[in-house]
Amino acid sequence: MTDSTRRKFLTTTTATLAAIGGSTALSACGGGGGTSPSEFLYGVASGDPQADRVILWTHAKRPNQEGDVALTWQVARDAAFTSLVSSGSVTAASSAGNTAKVDATGLAPDSSYYYRFRDEAGTVSATGTTRTLPSATATSVKFAVFSCTLYSAGFFNVYDSALNSGAQFAIHLGDYIYEYGSDPAKFGNTNALDSSVTAASLGRVVRPANDIVSLSDYRTRYAQYRLDANLQALHAKMPWITIWDDHEFANNAYMDGAQNHDAATQGSWAARKAVAAQAYHEWMPIRTPDTSNLLKIYRKFDFGTLFSLHMLDTRIEGRTKQVYGYYGDPFDAHVQPYAWADYAAGLTPVGGIYPDAANKMISSTQFNWLTGNIAAATTTWQIIGNQDIMAKLWYPQSVVAAFAQGTPAFTAAVTTYLGGPRTEFKIPINMDSWDGYPIQRETLLQTIRATGKKLVVLSGDSHNAWFNNLKSLDGTAQIGVEFATSSVTAPGYESAGLGGLAATIDGTLITSGVNGTGMGLISDVNYSDTQRRGYLLMTVTAASVKGEFVFVDKVTTKSYAATVGKTVTVAASNLAVSYS
Repeated sequence: MTDSTRRKFLTTTTATLAAIGGSTALSACGGGGGTSPSEFLYGVASGDPQADRVILWTHAKRPNQEGDVALTWQVARDAAFTSLVSSGSVTAASSAGNTAKVDATGLAPDSSYYYRFRDEAGTVSATGTTRTLPSATATSVKFAVFSCTLYSAGFFNVYDSALNSGAQFAIHLGDYIYEYGSDPAKFGNTNALDSSVTAASLGRVVRPANDIVSLSDYRTRYAQYRLDANLQALHAKMPWITIWDDHEFANNAYMDGAQNHDAATQGSWAARKAVAAQAYHEWMPIRTPDTSNLLKIYRKFDFGTLFSLHMLDTRIEGRTKQVYGYYGDPFDAHVQPYAWADYAAGLTPVGGIYPDAANKMISSTQFNWLTGNIAAATTTWQIIGNQDIMAKLWYPQSVVAAFAQGTPAFTAAVTTYLGGPRTEFKIPINMDSWDGYPIQRETLLQTIRATGKKLVVLSGDSHNAWFNNLKSLDGTAQIGVEFATSSVTAPGYESAGLGGLAATIDGTLITSGVNGTGMGLISDVNYSDTQRRGYLLMTVTAASVKGEFVFVDKVTTKSYAATVGKTVTVAASNLAVSYS
């Protein structure tokens, strides 16, 4: 969804690395033969765990000097590093922006480890903790899910909250950074509900000042994010599994362009896309699947026999341009009138062929990779990590039409619909999500349905929280469920004054808080929160998948309180859902 549409429609202290037994930099000169000590300003990170290995990451640079930095790395069972299990050498190469990554092998399944880096002068990085994927005997896995981290909009209290959540792994579904510059008129630099709260007043003005376009720009933005103490601490606490969305490149990106890319002033999209991908692979603890093609990052992780996690790229690898509305925004001023007629035409077969079938979120190659893996899987659950909301978020047509007429008309339309026969036709409002690619979504869900596997989809991007049914296009078959996390800081519906809309969306306004009735504005939504920032805490066992929607009350101060808004449990036996 475009950020303009989000604005329209839609007590703890800062964590430090000491929380996990490390420090930001332990300088111990000696044995370096006169070599200048390095700085490890951006901490350490780990990611893409397997049962016998994990990626380790750091950044090392000598102050005021260019050039490579030779490092050694160590993995140990204890914080004192007296019981080493793996070690080696790696270079923080200037050609990689002085980042360094290594695949630490020889580890045991379902095991926790400490790790660190050291330069030739004896300077030691912070100590991180990581773990491997479980073996077949694992009975439970807990992980945290994040999305949409807008530096200028507030503090990363959500990351801090997750530090002591008991999560063993972190999954980030994209928009790890945002590309916008520091102009106060740019998205996220001025609070939509309180203009006195700005990036400047929070001390969160982004660097560089321009929208990031060059390799140096992207590196600078990642470096700024990674100076954040809460982000550093969570990276050092547990291994991350990440995927990008659009803002790691530019808003509403697709294969051949983006809404926020102007070739006349920003050069070729291919060049921007290439340097954005390079910076992502440099700064993220990702095991690059294909070093000859940095744009290919979809990959799979097996958590013992409990679940397979399929991380999709629904943004860059195969997405065709958003054809309904203006880059998927049917409300944009470029679109007159609302783009429903085009959408309806796409779902009307011509000679037995749906015109919309040409529109793709993922390539045929990735589609076959995903469905083939799910068909062959022997794990209990199939979990898809994906950027965009997959469920049908279709609103009553009268409610959509009334929105443009102002608050009184909108409120009246909502009241009329909820009190009426509910037979009115419904239409999508965010065609940058899977709603903008309905035939490929239907094909994917029906292909997975044919395997008989238990499907759970994890999603981000919307900046709000959702628990949805994944149903066929005609609504007759339920194929899976979707947990969609709120954002870390990026504003959602509440920024347009619609923070209270959730109870009408999921129906709890008229069902005395009872979820899962399908009695709200959107029949496939069983729970939503349209005003708070937060994350998902997921617990997977052979018997169930449980999602806790965790929220923080503030992101514009460093003091906050965290609460669980709703706990949703899905049973493996029959996909029955319970709420608490």
